[in-house]
Amino acid sequence: MVNYARSPEELSRKATLYWPGELLEKERSASVIPLLISTQDKFISVLHVADSAPDAWKLALGATNELPANLFLKHLMILSDVSGENLKRIKTDFGRIFPDGVMSYSWRGRLHSYTFEAIPTRRLDNDALSVGGDGLPIARGLDPLIEDAIMLLLHGAASVGNSIPDIIRERCVIGTLMGEKAKLERFVRQRYIWVSRITGGATANALGQIAQDYVKDMLNKELKGWSIVRNGSIPGMSQNAGETDMSFDITARSPTNRWFAIEVSFQFTTNSVIERKSGQAEARANLLHAAGHKIAYVVDGAGNFERASALANICRHSDCTVAFSPEEIGVLIEFLREKS
Repeated sequence: MVNYARSPEELSRKATLYWPGELLEKERSASVIPLLISTQDKFISVLHVADSAPDAWKLALGATNELPANLFLKHLMILSDVSGENLKRIKTDFGRIFPDGVMSYSWRGRLHSYTFEAIPTRRLDNDALSVGGDGLPIARGLDPLIEDAIMLLLHGAASVGNSIPDIIRERCVIGTLMGEKAKLERFVRQRYIWVSRITGGATANALGQIAQDYVKDMLNKELKGWSIVRNGSIPGMSQNAGETDMSFDITARSPTNRWFAIEVSFQFTTNSVIERKSGQAEARANLLHAAGHKIAYVVDGAGNFERASALANICRHSDCTVAFSPEEIGVLIEFLREKS
C-alpha cells in the first residue's frame, strides 16, 4: 500500500527545493525572482573570475551571453538591497557625494579611482537601467549608465570621503568579495534566502499563484470529469459557524462527488506562508475528516524545509503530502483516484 502521508524526512528525499526549469521558463515574466534564481550561479562565476582588477568583471561579463548587463546589475541591486528608488535619491545628491564625478576607493589595499560618465547627466531609476519588471527580460548590453551603477554598487562602500551616505557605505560591499568564490557563494545564497524588500510581498504572492496554477493544470490534464477549482470552497466547510466559506488553494471534486482540499506552498525563500498553513492544519483536517473529506499538501522549496516545526505539523495533519515535481504530483493524482 502506498504511503501517502509522508514525514518531513520522506518528503525531503523527493523535494526539488528549487523552481523547476520548465516553470521558470513558462512564468519568467511574472516575477524577477525566478530569473535571478536561475542565473545566480553565472553571477557568482563572473565575480569569481574577476580577481585581477576592480573592473575585471567587465571582461568576464562580456565573455558570457547568459547574463546581460542589466540582469547582472539587478543581482547587485537585490544583493545590496539598493532599489531603484534608492538610486533616484542618490542621484539627487550625487554632486555633493562625488563633487568632481570621481569615486576614489580602496580595493585589496590599493587606492583606485573611477570616473562616472553617465550618472551626472542621466536619469537613474529602474526604467533608465532596464531593471524593472518590463525591462529586465529584455537583454541589454553594457553601456556607460549601467557601468556607472555597477561600479557604485560594487565598490561604493570602499569609497573615501566624508560625504558618502550610509546606504552606500553599509550596503555596497560586494566588490570586496570579488575572486573569493566560497565567500561569494555564502553571501549570495544567504541573501537570496532573506527576501529583500525590493522583491518581497507581491512577488511572494505572485509565485504562490504560479505554483497553484501549475498544480491545478496538471490535475485538470489527468483527472477527466473532475471539478478542479483554485481558491475554491467545499460545501459545509466554514471557518466561522457558517458565515464564511473556508477557502482552499485548490479544491477537487470527483465524478463520484468526493471532495478533496489541496494546499500548495513552494517557497525558495523562507517566509510566513508555511507558518500560516501549519497553524491552520489541525483544525482544517479535523473539520474535513468529520465530513468525510480528505486534505493534501504540495510542499517544496528550500525556504519551507528550513521551517522544520511548521512542516512537521503539516505532515501530521495531511492525508497526502507530496513535493513539487511532475512525478510527485503524479503521486497526488494516484491518491485522488484511489480515495475517490
